[in-house]
Order: sequence, then structure tokens, then C-alpha cells
Amino acid sequence: MKNSGKALKTVALVAHDNMKPALVAWAARHADKLEKYKLVATGTTGKRVEEATGLKVKKYKSGPLGGDQQIGALIAEQKLDALFFFWDPLEPMPHDPDVKALLRLCNVYNISVACNEATAEMVIKCF
Repeated sequence: MKNSGKALKTVALVAHDNMKPALVAWAARHADKLEKYKLVATGTTGKRVEEATGLKVKKYKSGPLGGDQQIGALIAEQKLDALFFFWDPLEPMPHDPDVKALLRLCNVYNISVACNEATAEMVIKCF
């Protein structure tokens, strides 16, 4: 993709295990829009998005192994413009404090965050 001199916006893609298929399908439907951004993701999610869409994704560690915190660091450094995080509210997560910290940082730094497909549809249309 050509860069017209403007810095590319950076978008993060994250999904809990039960939500990965939904995020991958959503990303595939919006690949034409997502290709305009620098994409980052937690490990497995990024791999699955790349395989399904052909988009280039910088992959960080898996969420429970620190990937959520790596994405959080991008937010704190003001290097992230939006987060698409399909999380599973019905499944207990051992790294729940990391998830809450990530979502809290989005609020602190006024980052657009979509936690489900309906919100993701709205954000991608306006982004």
C-alpha cells in the first residue's frame, strides 16, 4: 500500500478464543478498509486474520502472555488509533485484569474501542 505522506492510523485487533471466528469474519468483510491502516494484533488473532484476509498484521504475544499489555503500551505511547476487541463476556478469563486495564486505557486516552460486531460496524464506517 502506498503512503501519501500522511502517517497511517494504527488499528489493533484482539479477540478471545470463542470470539476469534467472529472477528476474523468481520475483518474479512472489511479487508478493503482495513488495508488502509497499520494493523497490530495479539498473536493468534493476528495470525488468523492474516491467513483469512491476506492483510499484513504485526503480531504481539498472545493476550494471556502479555499481548494485551503490549497493545496497552501502544495506547499509553499514543501510537494506537482504534481497538477492535471482540471479548467474550460469558467466559471467565484468567487474565481478566489485563483486559480491564486495556479497556481502561482506551478510556483514559480517548481511543475508539469496539467490543462487539455491532459497535465494530459503526466504528469502521466512521473511521
